[in-house]
Amino acid sequence: MEWYLAKLVYRFEPTTANDAVHFEEQIRLVEAEDELHAFHRAQQIGSQEECHLEYENGVPIHWYFMDVTELLKLHSMMDGAEILSQSHKTTEPEAFQKNIRLKAGYLLANCTDQFLQSR
Repeated sequence: MEWYLAKLVYRFEPTTANDAVHFEEQIRLVEAEDELHAFHRAQQIGSQEECHLEYENGVPIHWYFMDVTELLKLHSMMDGAEILSQSHKTTEPEAFQKNIRLKAGYLLANCTDQFLQSR
């Protein structure tokens, strides 16, 4: 069996005609014999998690699974192994770097809060 990362895409239907449509992409870990089986397993996971709920105020939520859009085989499961790499090209490097620092700061703050709450 092999491990794969699969990107699942969901669509949240608007509850009124004025609401914007919301899409969510999720990266999931899937174990399968090969890429074809990993694709089908990821589709199965996505379909099983479709749901129709209501907010506390009675507004309905319609969460639909769209499909699997990416699949990546993990070749080694060891500390520090590269899982995913993305390259960015920008004409505004300062803004990009500032955004990276902000994201890292938020992530560190959230990790610290969770750590302190677990103690």
